[in-house]
Amino acid sequence: MAEPCIKVDQLRVIYNKGKSNEVRSLDGVSVEIYPEEYIIIYGPSGCGKSTLLYGISGLQAPSYGDVVVQGKNLAQMSKREKVEFHQTSIGMVFQAFYLIETLTVLDNVCLPKVFRGEGLKERREKAMELLRRFGIAEQADRFPAQLSGGQKQRVSIARALVNNPDIILADEPVGNLDSESAQNVLDIFKEINGQDKKTLIMVTHNPDHLVYADRIIHMKDGKKVSEEINHDKRPKEALKKEIAETPEEISSELKLLMRTFKNLSLQQVGVLLIPFKAKQLLSHIISELNEEQISSAENILKEFLFKNIDSGLLAEKLDLDFDKGGAGWNKMRAVSFTDRVQKIIAQTEYLNREEEASVVNFSDYLTSTYHLKLDEDIVLRFRAFIKLRTENKIDRFGLQQRLDAPKTLGGVGLYKGTAEKVVREVELIMLLKYSA
Repeated sequence: MAEPCIKVDQLRVIYNKGKSNEVRSLDGVSVEIYPEEYIIIYGPSGCGKSTLLYGISGLQAPSYGDVVVQGKNLAQMSKREKVEFHQTSIGMVFQAFYLIETLTVLDNVCLPKVFRGEGLKERREKAMELLRRFGIAEQADRFPAQLSGGQKQRVSIARALVNNPDIILADEPVGNLDSESAQNVLDIFKEINGQDKKTLIMVTHNPDHLVYADRIIHMKDGKKVSEEINHDKRPKEALKKEIAETPEEISSELKLLMRTFKNLSLQQVGVLLIPFKAKQLLSHIISELNEEQISSAENILKEFLFKNIDSGLLAEKLDLDFDKGGAGWNKMRAVSFTDRVQKIIAQTEYLNREEEASVVNFSDYLTSTYHLKLDEDIVLRFRAFIKLRTENKIDRFGLQQRLDAPKTLGGVGLYKGTAEKVVREVELIMLLKYSA
């Protein structure tokens, strides 16, 4: 069985240890990474993802725990072994590029080979080969200050590859780049992993990047909280072991939601839940827009759910043209959509308060939204059924059965189509109020 090329065991990194301002940047993280995997370490700012990357690189010494790369424990290496490791085993790409401003592009790429004592002709030939591959050979005699951000990062990648290491580590490599340059870098990484068979580990906080990874390590508060698998390159034996060692922790509330939303998975709990919520909320309200309008609106809606923009800016951006960063809707549709979103979000927030009147308010909202004509005794029955669902005592099918059943059999007696619409709204709001 293939062994992991990187094994992190209970890694802890503690700053100001024992002092009043002690900070645990990493708290007992264990990770195994196999050859040729594309790994993304994902999470919000300050979660420890970059510290984990630097621990793997040997640039950050552990307070406790072990980091073993290609069979060697980094903490037990001699100075000479560490130099050899950094020169030949790993290549690093940083958000800030770290090019030497007084050296030309060609000399920046050659630098790792200079430290290896290689001859001028050999190192320049290899450097030019990489510059041509990444479309920047014509910049070889220029200085970094004369390059764009995207060009600088391609130079940085060439420098990381010049000694042909097996492992490439990238810390927020597109964080300073425009969207076109960022896509170019991501395409290069995909090629390096797929064609060159390099093990690639990238740190990012952007959920749009996650599709590139074979495996995603989710970080929060210095801990690994979960893993998400897109393509599993690990040996089957290792995967079986991983599954056996990972307990299934899933709340009853999430289980009920997963019965409704078939694409909702345990791996989406956390930050990834916001994009999923945005997609579901959008598809629930909108049905007559083209794919580009929906895709643009989904990104804007994610910003709203992340609370980066308010409702006023949501409506404004939905109405803007594509070339101005908007979704290309008309003003009337944008305003109507925003009003609908606000009402749904308001119900979500009301239910989260868990007040006595919240279920009554929610039931009245549903009655008004779907123009339900209910007798006084049926209103009480309707509220009771909604309460069962909001307390996670029944799932969507149990709720729909009760709303659809005849009054004489203890149901609410709604038409089937109406019952389905009401249940869909209830399930959407239950999804929006859910948090891990």
